[in-house]
Amino acid sequence: MNKNLRNFLIPGIFSVCVIVIPFILIRVGVIDAYTSQILTLGGINAILALSVNMVSGITGQLSLGQCAFQAIGAYTVIIFSQDLGIPLPICVLIAPFIAAIFGFLIGFPTLKLEGDYLAIVTLAFGEIIRVILINVKNVTGGPNGKSFKYSFMRDDLFWGPAISYLVIIGTLVLIIVLLQNFLRSTYGRAIKSVREDEIAANSNGVSVFKYKMIGFVIAALIGGIGGALYAPFIGFIKPDLASFNNSINALIYVVLGGMGSITGSVVAAFVLTYLQEFLRFLQNYRLLFYPVVLIIVMLFRPQGLMGMKELSFVKSWDWIVNKIKKITTKEVK
Repeated sequence: MNKNLRNFLIPGIFSVCVIVIPFILIRVGVIDAYTSQILTLGGINAILALSVNMVSGITGQLSLGQCAFQAIGAYTVIIFSQDLGIPLPICVLIAPFIAAIFGFLIGFPTLKLEGDYLAIVTLAFGEIIRVILINVKNVTGGPNGKSFKYSFMRDDLFWGPAISYLVIIGTLVLIIVLLQNFLRSTYGRAIKSVREDEIAANSNGVSVFKYKMIGFVIAALIGGIGGALYAPFIGFIKPDLASFNNSINALIYVVLGGMGSITGSVVAAFVLTYLQEFLRFLQNYRLLFYPVVLIIVMLFRPQGLMGMKELSFVKSWDWIVNKIKKITTKEVK
């Protein structure tokens, strides 16, 4: 088989299986609504983790307010669909670009600075967005939040759980594919060079500010996608969505999975989302789990579980095939 075709088919088949098989199992009732909700919420958290990883792990800039873009995406979807009467699918497509515009407005004056200024500004930006959402009560519902009157992703008991999984996990897979291809492009390699050494990149003709901006705006766009899907899935949002605590939770996914590892962030997001539900019987004490895990990871594997490496389905497939060949060869002998 042609190498390029093989490298396309193996991940493609795996991606289709990840989307279609659980969708069918949810639809026929093998996976119950509660489990499907955890899986789908894990997908939203994974999208947010990719947003943080894009700016912190791949671009090399520390952001502490990434959930502000998620909140912008979520509120945009609800306000545009309910108050303005725009169809929901169109709102879901518009919301990420509005979040990206905010990312551009924040990044343009800030990314010219050096050091940790971006972290301070994004932290302040998240708090500004949260305070605005609290005080603009006529539009956002104030501190009590704003709810969807109806969403087929939540209220349709016949198709809701399955459709939610299909849309959100399908979007996650699409983002991963596009992000992986982008990082292999000239732009992606330039962004990585800026992360590794700004002075060396600049001396080789790479515009440091330009590629920082590209990475930051893409991260804001991905965060907006997470918010645009979160609103119709959960059906209720509050200004606390833009809080510092939520941004730190997203950063923990990235630190645990590995700064710069896309698949590592996704796996960590799903694992921690499930563990948070599994430890619900501990009530508020389960919140101690995150810092304990983070301390252990920092002590014994500071680069994260995956480091900067990626899970390769092609290599995994080759490893399985070679193991099978060895076993069958021994049996024949």
